[in-house]
Amino acid sequence: MRQSLDAGLEATGLALSEAQRELLIAYVDLLAKWNRAYNLTAVREPHSMVVRHLLDSLAVAPYLTHGCHPDDALRVIDVGTGPGLPGIPLAVAFPGSSFFLLDTNGKKTRFLTQAKAELGLGNVTVVHSRVETYRPDAPFDVVIARAFASLSEIVSGCSHLLAPRGRVLAMKGARPEAELAALPAGLSAQAIRLRVPGLEQEQRHLIVISS
Repeated sequence: MRQSLDAGLEATGLALSEAQRELLIAYVDLLAKWNRAYNLTAVREPHSMVVRHLLDSLAVAPYLTHGCHPDDALRVIDVGTGPGLPGIPLAVAFPGSSFFLLDTNGKKTRFLTQAKAELGLGNVTVVHSRVETYRPDAPFDVVIARAFASLSEIVSGCSHLLAPRGRVLAMKGARPEAELAALPAGLSAQAIRLRVPGLEQEQRHLIVISS
């Protein structure tokens, strides 16, 4: 697993410390352990998790802080996070920012609570709630979603979470032309083709939406 992670990080140019890499591997180990009993993800094999979960999540890292100073502390909410994707890998990569991981599934939020404790992720907050009813104490700079809903649904369901200049980052497979066309007027949407080491034959896109 570590060799796959190191090779993938080298290919993407994402510089993570030894401690951060060990945390990511520890997360995969914990996810694989819980997955045997609680069916948290369809990906069963830990080596596949490194590619399909860690590297896939970290592919958006350069765009999370786009337009910000590298040392800026961002408030990020991962809606429909499931077992913490992409939220936990990004929280490991950006320890100075705050990540809120929201999901309605109790077994998944229990796993997230355990993962936060075992990995010592002080910048993570677990939220067991529906996105429509969640009312945070402060708005978020970034709303991120991975295979969560259509673009229009994400925008309408998460608008109350965003700061005035906040952005939505929606992770998709193939470029969602119909969803892009259905976005409300007045929004700016940029579709970015992502390159995920080990998934070169599969399409990955990031849709960045701002007002």
